[in-house]
Amino acid sequence: MSSPIALNQSQMLESLQQHKEIAKGAIQPNRMDNLGGNVQGPSFGTLMTRKVQGVNADQIHAAQMRTDVDLGRSDDLVGAMVASQKASLSFSALIQVRNKLVSAFDDVMKMPL
Repeated sequence: MSSPIALNQSQMLESLQQHKEIAKGAIQPNRMDNLGGNVQGPSFGTLMTRKVQGVNADQIHAAQMRTDVDLGRSDDLVGAMVASQKASLSFSALIQVRNKLVSAFDDVMKMPL
């Protein structure tokens, strides 16, 4: 009969091996819910929609902070500038993702059948 320590060690080794295979890309992680069923992650479209909404929210927040500083309702000039830079950086990153997606789509469309 195996000891509980040996079982824990073998389970840990098995888990480490599975994580190693996932990291190599050899297998896909199998996500399970509490009832043992497979869980699908959000779709790519959903993720992009959320990211675009987040960038939009950053820009609206930065614009509101700049307006408050301009009208004298706030004296947080540094916070307004940081929010503005954050919005600018997140928008630039989104544009880079869009450019990569368009490039990848063009590459797929140029593939011969």
